[in-house]
Amino acid sequence: MTTSPTPDALVIAQGLEKTFGTFRAVDGIDFRIAKGESFGFLGPNGAGKTSTMRMVACMSPFTGGSLSVLGMNPMTEGPQIRARLGLVPQEDTLDEELTVLDNLLIYGRYFDLPKKVIRERAAQLLDFAQLTERRDDKVEPLSGGMKRRLTIARSLISEPEVLILDEPTTGLDPQARHLLWDRLYRLKSQGVTLIITTHYMDEAEQLCDRLVVMDKGRIVAEGSPRALIAEHSTREVVELRFGIDQQAENASGLHDLAERVEVLPDRVLLYVHDGDATVAAVHSRGLTPESALVRRSTLEDVFLHLTGRTLVD
Repeated sequence: MTTSPTPDALVIAQGLEKTFGTFRAVDGIDFRIAKGESFGFLGPNGAGKTSTMRMVACMSPFTGGSLSVLGMNPMTEGPQIRARLGLVPQEDTLDEELTVLDNLLIYGRYFDLPKKVIRERAAQLLDFAQLTERRDDKVEPLSGGMKRRLTIARSLISEPEVLILDEPTTGLDPQARHLLWDRLYRLKSQGVTLIITTHYMDEAEQLCDRLVVMDKGRIVAEGSPRALIAEHSTREVVELRFGIDQQAENASGLHDLAERVEVLPDRVLLYVHDGDATVAAVHSRGLTPESALVRRSTLEDVFLHLTGRTLVD
């Protein structure tokens, strides 16, 4: 896939590859991430997302192609790049025996920052993460949402230009997820470039200006969430539920009503541009589904269409 011109690109990958022995985890991908952009990597397990993120974060060397991060080569200038990156790993790596504040203070020392600067930034970040009232509490009893906010706050102590987030809201309840979305949106508005992997399609729609969908080590689609939906799906989707084991039988006479028909074990999906008219047409043919739902097409529809519904271990 040829990358489109992106002004002020902070990350440029061309023909990027990562191999482990004979296994090709990343198979010659191209992408550019612009300054101030929120860029997402989507894909099923084993698609190559994490391998790509680790190369961008200068945690794993690439084995083919080229990669530039902040105008530097990760192979020879890794420490200089890492000093300007923030990293939020999928698993929290907080010191749970220390207080919330001490986690920030100690992490700041890794960047050789003056103690006064670390304390000033720590106070600002606690306010940003809405953890000021818990500053003297041990980390261990905090909720999952609080720990994620603290992990993000800690990654910002060095005021990074690029923040890399690997599955930032996995396992959180909806309230905690939305609060984290707000914090990330605020960071973006301050000019921080965000690079995100997520399994939540609604999260990608909310947070990402652009994204790539990866499958089997390759990029299979690239664009804004809205553009990807327009290109790979329809405006609306009709979900029809028939009786048990009756989905395929009833779907057989509906293919002319939709651009695409998908038969699932529990329902039939019709990809159309006018859902209400399609439901009326279904009923006019004498079919009586147990339920009929019209909804807008989502990024999840695009994702499943491009990568399939089969589970990948």
